[in-house]
Amino acid sequence: MRQSNSYHIVIIGLGYVGLPLAVAFSKKYPVIGFDTKSKRISELNEFQDITGEMSAQELQSVIESQSLILTNKIEDIKNGNIYIITVPTPINKDKTPDLSYLLSASEIVGKVIKKGDIVIYESTVYPGCTEEDCVPVLEKSSGLKYNQDFFCGYSPERINPGDKINTLSKIKKVTSGSTPETADKIDTLYSEIIEAGTYKTSSIKVAEASKAIENAQRDLNISFVNELALIFDRMDIDTAEVLEAAATKWNFLKFKPGLVGGHCISVDPYYLMHKAQVLGYNPQVILSGRNVNDSMGLFVAHKVIKLLTNKDVKIKGANILILGIAFKENCPDIRNTKIVDIYTELLSFGTQVDIYDPLANKEDVKEEYEIDLLNQLDANKQYDAIIAAVAHDAFKNIDFQKEKLKGSIIFDAKGFIDKKFVDSRL
Repeated sequence: MRQSNSYHIVIIGLGYVGLPLAVAFSKKYPVIGFDTKSKRISELNEFQDITGEMSAQELQSVIESQSLILTNKIEDIKNGNIYIITVPTPINKDKTPDLSYLLSASEIVGKVIKKGDIVIYESTVYPGCTEEDCVPVLEKSSGLKYNQDFFCGYSPERINPGDKINTLSKIKKVTSGSTPETADKIDTLYSEIIEAGTYKTSSIKVAEASKAIENAQRDLNISFVNELALIFDRMDIDTAEVLEAAATKWNFLKFKPGLVGGHCISVDPYYLMHKAQVLGYNPQVILSGRNVNDSMGLFVAHKVIKLLTNKDVKIKGANILILGIAFKENCPDIRNTKIVDIYTELLSFGTQVDIYDPLANKEDVKEEYEIDLLNQLDANKQYDAIIAAVAHDAFKNIDFQKEKLKGSIIFDAKGFIDKKFVDSRL
């Protein structure tokens, strides 16, 4: 294997994970960023990142200096010797892992790798996926032998979309390699860009499993407080107040109820569940948590319908505004957003539903969910109910007192509105 001073890095997939990684490594080594979407490459070459992770100034600096070259052509990545795959790993409609992007990327890389090259996976998978599913594709596509001609590693991504504090370099990086020597090289490589340091595991499987349980643990903690919210709602108790009181004890974990969407917490547990079931074990606790969290969109919709009914508002034709469609605050990411569950359920009651999100890309929302977002809020339109579904900073400037006085029912799903202006909240 080559020495670090001759590394030429290729990043496969330039989304929320791959782009920050490409920019960071380009400050140390020559980097080529590859993405199959020509539109994405064109936008980035014009210093526009629709994910909001990289500023125009950051992109301009590394692209104009040619330390980062962006392409969608396979022939342009043939001279790499470190290939890092950061493509999405979503789930299918039946909640099973969708490895299509991962295996396609593996096939592409297999066509260009040479003897001595290293392939590192960052995509979230179940334990064993790298060596059991991806390596055979690399071998078949390349004609090379694993751990003899080429080597692999796994270093799970820990990007938090929209978070400008806990950025790539500020989060400790778990690393691993298919041989001890490879593990050392990969750990050293990442340590050059990760200020928070690295943690080298004993095997690729351990690194894969560590990522899987990170998000499964958070999913379960949120499902617990979501279930509390469902219980306390029946008791007419404010869950937020209960959590504030309980948090006065030093060892209480203050998780908040909410809609669990996105590409990690609401997806990754299914990867772990899938592998467990393949091995003959049906994970009860993880599945239970997933079921609770997946039900919260319906709960919010039904709660709003109940509030409207109690106010004697005619449900059919009622005008409802949902604030936000992104899966979390202050980012445009709409992947696996649970806001759609609220929207769809409200439509089934015959209501008229508008959604406004100043950060989400309207074209992406239309393509993915067949929903037309509002271009802007109409100050003159009267809504029977307003659902604050995402806590974008832009929404915090809305005069909810005024909307309340106009007669709108206000449901706060994120707990960011002054309690005296809301009719109910999670």
